[in-house]
Amino acid sequence: MNSQYSPTGFSFLPVVVKNLLIINGILFLADLVMPRFGIDLSSILGLHFFMASDFHIYQIFTYMFMHGNFTHLFFNMFALWMFGNTLENIWGPKRFLLFYILCGLGAGLMQEGVQYIEYVVKLSQYQTVNLGGGNLIPMSQYLNMMTTVGASGAIYGLLLAFGMMFPNSLIYLYFFVPIKAKWFVIGYAVIELLTGVMSASDGVAHFAHLGGMLMGLIILLIWKKKGRLY
Repeated sequence: MNSQYSPTGFSFLPVVVKNLLIINGILFLADLVMPRFGIDLSSILGLHFFMASDFHIYQIFTYMFMHGNFTHLFFNMFALWMFGNTLENIWGPKRFLLFYILCGLGAGLMQEGVQYIEYVVKLSQYQTVNLGGGNLIPMSQYLNMMTTVGASGAIYGLLLAFGMMFPNSLIYLYFFVPIKAKWFVIGYAVIELLTGVMSASDGVAHFAHLGGMLMGLIILLIWKKKGRLY
C-alpha cells in the first residue's frame, strides 16, 4: 500500500506553531518588563552551565523559549513558521511538538557537553577569569555567566527534517537566490561546525544548533525505520 500526503485541510498556521509563536513572544516581552521589578527572567529560565550555582534542571526545557534580542526572536520565529508549518500539517500536532521539544533538549545537552569540555580543558585550573581591562571575577561567577537562550536548536532540527523530507524543494536564500533544501541543510551544518570550531567566543551556541540537528536526525531515522516518517 502506498502512502501519500494530501494537502486537503492544510492549515496556514497550525495549532502548535501558533502557540509556540505566542509563548515565545509573551516571554520575550516579559523579559523586557521584568527587570523593572528586579527579576532577570533570562537568568532564571536560560540554560546555565550545569556546574554553575544558578543551574536548575528545568532550564534544559525553558531556555528554548527565551531570546537575547528582537532579531534573535524574529528569525527563529520566522523559521518556525516557515518550516514548522509544513511539518506540523504532515505529522499532526502531537508528533510535531514531540519532535520540536526533543530537538531543543538535544541542543541543550550538546551545549552543556561542549561547555564541560571547555571547562575541563581551559578553565578548571584557574580561580579567576580576566574579562579585560583588569576586571577579574571569580570562576564561580564566570560559570554563572555561561548562559544559553533561544529556540535555534529546535529550529535547526526542523530545518533538517524539512531538508530530509523535501530534499529537492527550493528555498530562497535572502528571498532571491533559489537553492534546494538538501544543499541548504548541508551548507548550514558545515557552516555551524566550522564556525563552532573556529569562533568559539563569538557568543553563538553553534554546537547547540548541531545538537538540535543531530537529535532530529536520530528521531527521523527511527521514524523512517518504523515507517512513520510521513
